[in-house]
Amino acid sequence: MTINFFNEGNIPTEEYEELISKVFAPIKDDKVFSIVFVDDAKIHEINKTYRNVDRVTDVISFALCDDPDNELEDELGDIFIDLEQAFRQANDYGHSVTREVAFLAVHGYLHLCGYDHMTKEDEEIMCQKQEEILETAGLKR
Repeated sequence: MTINFFNEGNIPTEEYEELISKVFAPIKDDKVFSIVFVDDAKIHEINKTYRNVDRVTDVISFALCDDPDNELEDELGDIFIDLEQAFRQANDYGHSVTREVAFLAVHGYLHLCGYDHMTKEDEEIMCQKQEEILETAGLKR
């Protein structure tokens, strides 16, 4: 797996890039995706422009291929993570920023892989998969 990192915000991201690389290291495949770290203003703009939702959010994923059966696509897509929002959520949820950033990266990745949480059943499957990946990386709740 190859992860391309980009920082479009004001918060240094090296430690989060290392963390995310560690989280995904056990997943052995030839897929490629990008993680773009952004700030509140940028994710608000993305959310409003592409989802017609006029507010800040924590993570947004853009899959390059919406056909989950298309095995020819190596490039999964892009994940935008708002680190400012991640810091606030970590505080709100009472866990570390490390766990929150890792969770957002995994959540975004699973969306790129076709998982969703539109129904209760789909949400349970996605949550279970998220926790499996995070626990493997030693990031329990």
